[in-house]
Amino acid sequence: MDKYQIAIVIPAFNEDATIFNVVQSVKKYGAVIVVDDASTDETKRMAQDAGAIVVSHQKNKGYDDALNSGFTKADELNYKAIISFDADGQHGVESLKVFVDKLSNGLDLVLGIRPKPARISERLFMYYSRYRYNWDDPLCGMKGYSMKLYRKQGYFDSRGSIGTELAAYGLANNATYVQVHIDISERQDKPRFASVIKSNLNIMKALFDLVIKGGR
Repeated sequence: MDKYQIAIVIPAFNEDATIFNVVQSVKKYGAVIVVDDASTDETKRMAQDAGAIVVSHQKNKGYDDALNSGFTKADELNYKAIISFDADGQHGVESLKVFVDKLSNGLDLVLGIRPKPARISERLFMYYSRYRYNWDDPLCGMKGYSMKLYRKQGYFDSRGSIGTELAAYGLANNATYVQVHIDISERQDKPRFASVIKSNLNIMKALFDLVIKGGR
């Protein structure tokens, strides 16, 4: 699977401190689609300068809707697989080769595992997903999906799942998958969520939704 068959989707909101270098470092592994979620800084221009396809939101819609837009664009451009990747420079770029290899061999899901979750709410989410799906790190932002799986569900996210709905759908419906340990660097910018309290509330809401609705 060459780089023109795989799309690396990067949601970005005010990430001009990192986005140029992130796009430059990942584009050898695939076509890069940056979703500029109504940034007020130079994120859009710097992503374009780095060689990314840029999808722009006029209003800030949040993480899941940014990924929705990126996946829709990848589908329109007929890529065979998609890897979600964070804009903040934390994800280890070297792990992309493993993701690409696994997806090119026909797997539906490649799920990243970070060294350790950062928040208590993330650990609760992890314990539940391990129990229900044998899934070690549901909130890792680096995940790979076959386009076949995406088209089977028909969308990436419908309920603000913090990037977990499509993967949970795949796991609940016998998708082929593998989990891959990835390296994580320290963030080079401020966290995406406004506060620790808000972050934990968002995560607990997504966990409650997964408990109630599962991989439907």
